[in-house]
Amino acid sequence: MFVVYWLEEGSSPATARFERFADDAMTEALAFTETLRKQQAAGDDVSFVTLCSENPRSVGRAGAADPPADYAWKKRRP
Repeated sequence: MFVVYWLEEGSSPATARFERFADDAMTEALAFTETLRKQQAAGDDVSFVTLCSENPRSVGRAGAADPPADYAWKKRRP
């Protein structure tokens, strides 16, 4: 899944907005993000435009985790 987040500064306080896109709609999410960034560059009341993604078919949990018990990391030096 993809989500585009942005702020609209037209009122005080700014209004946080978002738009969701399906996990197979990355092209549409990128195009929407670019449209918002062009509005921002043109001086419209749009800021903090960002695109986030989350893979629903991820193998492991998101974030950092402890390595498996049998993992043997060794630093190799030349």
